[in-house]
Amino acid sequence: MKPAILLIVCRILICSYAMSQPSASTRGNRADSLMREGNIPEAIAEYKRLFSLDPTDARITYNYACALSVDNTVIKRFDSCFKYLNLAVELDTSDNALLEPDLIAAREDKYWSVFENRLISMLNEKYNNPCKDIEYAKALWKLGARDQAYFNEIGIALRKTGMRSSVASAIWKLKFMIQQENQEELEKLVEAKGWPEIKNVGQPAVMSAYLVAMHTNDGSQKKYLPMIRKSCEANELPWQRYANIYDRCLFNENKPQKYGTHTIYNEQTRSEELYPLENESKVDEWRKELGLEPLADYLARMNIKFQPAK
Repeated sequence: MKPAILLIVCRILICSYAMSQPSASTRGNRADSLMREGNIPEAIAEYKRLFSLDPTDARITYNYACALSVDNTVIKRFDSCFKYLNLAVELDTSDNALLEPDLIAAREDKYWSVFENRLISMLNEKYNNPCKDIEYAKALWKLGARDQAYFNEIGIALRKTGMRSSVASAIWKLKFMIQQENQEELEKLVEAKGWPEIKNVGQPAVMSAYLVAMHTNDGSQKKYLPMIRKSCEANELPWQRYANIYDRCLFNENKPQKYGTHTIYNEQTRSEELYPLENESKVDEWRKELGLEPLADYLARMNIKFQPAK
């Protein structure tokens, strides 16, 4: 992969990961910081201490379970992981665990299906049966979790060893292999059941399908554009998502983008800049058709200046 492509993919995927995570009331505590830096044993010890201070803190309990899942080198960790996961969903019944990348290892344990079915029953009771096709939803939740997995580890590798280190390259290779497997599985699911709809699988599953389609690098997501546009027209996905994947298709074909959603890092200036546009004078017109803000406003949040052509 060319360095420029690696940089833009890195930015887009890591930003997608950040936007997809639920906000945490405990963000900034020492245990969370240790997790972000990959120091799992110390993170577990700190979560254990925090839990002992307040066993009713749902976020601490949930993060404690996630840390135990990540530390899957110790078999007994899974027993504790599910213990605290069950406590967490009792304190705060949400679908976070069904989409959690830190629970990838726990998903492979024999007790995952027991936990998952229990949580689904709790969600059905709380939200009046939000999913009609549970099996399709389960498959998409798993793909969504896999799609978002290992971004933290990639960030650690980039910070500690550099973008072009063998460590970073190896993790990226693993990540792309997972994405390819996800893409193949999504293709089978969509062929069998059609593009997911909220009324059948719920909004998180629809977003999971979108992310898997978005994060392919061989251009195969192009076939999903009509389906994703239909989802946007039905208000099941925001139009920004359509613009993102439309531009990604063009990027994968080495063509200029239409909506200006992609940026690229300039190694000479050491700054982020806009990836080339198809038509600078029409970009805001095209963005307005989708209900998007002017490109200059969008880029300003990334400290990129853009002066549209007259």
